[in-house]
Amino acid sequence: MLLKAQAISKAFGPIKVLKDVSLQINEGDRIGLVGANGAGKSTFLKILLGLEKADTGELTVRTDKIGYMSQFSDIPADQTVREVLEGSYSYVENIRRRQAEIDMEMASGGDIDWNALAEESAELESKIQQFEMEIGDKLEDVLKQVRFPMDIMDREMGSLSGGERTKVMIAKTAVQTSDCDLLIMDEPTSHLDISTVEWMERSILSSKCAVLVISHDRYFLDRIALKVVEIENGKSVEYKGNYSAYVDKKNQAYERALKEYERYASQKKKQETLANQMFHDCRRYMSSYKTRLMLIDKMEEKEKPDEAKGITVKIQAAHKSGKNVIMAENVSIERDGKTILSGIDLDIQKGDKIGVFGSNGAGKTTLLKAILGEIPVKGDLWVAPGAKIGYYSQNHESLDLNLTAEEQLLNVIGKDRKAEARNMLARFLLTGDDVTHKMETLSGGQRAKVAMCLLLHGETNVLVLDEPTNYVDIDSKHALEEALAEYDGVVITVTHDRFFLDNVCNKVAEVKDGKVTVYNDNYTGVKGAPEPVKAAEKGEMYRVTEPFTNWVNGKKYVKGDKVEITPSEMKGFEDALNKGKIRKV
Repeated sequence: MLLKAQAISKAFGPIKVLKDVSLQINEGDRIGLVGANGAGKSTFLKILLGLEKADTGELTVRTDKIGYMSQFSDIPADQTVREVLEGSYSYVENIRRRQAEIDMEMASGGDIDWNALAEESAELESKIQQFEMEIGDKLEDVLKQVRFPMDIMDREMGSLSGGERTKVMIAKTAVQTSDCDLLIMDEPTSHLDISTVEWMERSILSSKCAVLVISHDRYFLDRIALKVVEIENGKSVEYKGNYSAYVDKKNQAYERALKEYERYASQKKKQETLANQMFHDCRRYMSSYKTRLMLIDKMEEKEKPDEAKGITVKIQAAHKSGKNVIMAENVSIERDGKTILSGIDLDIQKGDKIGVFGSNGAGKTTLLKAILGEIPVKGDLWVAPGAKIGYYSQNHESLDLNLTAEEQLLNVIGKDRKAEARNMLARFLLTGDDVTHKMETLSGGQRAKVAMCLLLHGETNVLVLDEPTNYVDIDSKHALEEALAEYDGVVITVTHDRFFLDNVCNKVAEVKDGKVTVYNDNYTGVKGAPEPVKAAEKGEMYRVTEPFTNWVNGKKYVKGDKVEITPSEMKGFEDALNKGKIRKV
């Protein structure tokens, strides 16, 4: 066992974010942590990492080799590559944080124990120096793997290109999966292209490092997760298997709970009806009436399971265009005298839903802008005169962050249509303060929902979407996918979401090496189904009766520990087993 959190609760003022969340992470676990935006997932991670303190509950941590990967966009521009890679180790970050606290205490003066603080500071500095000596060679090896020169170590992240920043992310993953017992990841695939995400998957699957990951990337969770833990209404529920198994089991649990409630409600109503009939002739049936009341009181009360609040999206298509919507023949796109894409041939017809994918910087957004007529092209590019195009930008340039979500929508549909604006926003679960606060205070996911509302207001028969699933949670993705599947216009979308590419698109276009290749299939049909996720090796549970050290990995165990031992791990426990220091449970 590496880490165990039991009955964790956390409140911010009157708002209880976590009420009863439990989780145990063992060696080799790969766990997906899911839940709606605002469910408390990131708060829970901060508690596990020691960055926040729980109000109640118990946290047990048995390793100091814990790595943390924040969202890609969270890395400060002034942080050096060295600091990013060294920051993979949370225990080093804790040491530096304590050093900063000591410096502040000494600077403030007052009644403090100068000698004790000086000794602690010197001890911490010694630990950091030892860490830097040990980690230097490892970081150099990792940079060689991703073909980075060592002189990049002291460059700031803000000075790197998009491709270089991606390589730093790859290097960070390689460092953590090779040297950590546990890697905690918060939306690690955000803003990464498919090839980088697939590299990350392979790195995780080939590592013995345990992984806990928050992710809205369903394809990623299907590939790496052996267990899914959902936080809902402040409580946690655990499901064995990957994301698809979690969806199936959750639906089955809901159906089972609903049937139990309906059976309970039916039986209760029947008993109440019989009791009421007996009450009308109380002289003859008084004893039976009392018996019925006792039966009703003894019935185990069942609560009706909560039905998830679904996001309802309906895209109204304008009048249909002709059969041919967009045609391109031998089109090339140049920028600053340099050819970005060439030899583009497109035949987009009514009803086509095309997903565009490729590496960051390959020219995907450039292709969209050419179709929109925002940049000049060479060759023949024809868009049907009857095409009514709606455009969704991943950067949400159409939003005025000084306005509220409601004001933003009223500016488009008319000031006198307040009720309609509220209803449109409510369809995306935007209500209350989300509607009345300025857009600059909203999260990326909430802004994306407002931008989608603006897009869906206008009648279109061609939708051009640039990363429509960025920032939004899984429920929003499901709703958008269902709406696009029903939409009878043309959809052209740039996305790194492989699940989206499989469930919405009947064609995909790969942008690579300056070329655009169109396939009449979805992503998995083109790239092939991924190998099944390997299930964790089944082990047997043992209890530690006397302290001992595993001679293979150097891990220490104390009396009372429970440890699951797989056949491949048994060699390291043979001595303890022979001496009676562990016993099978």
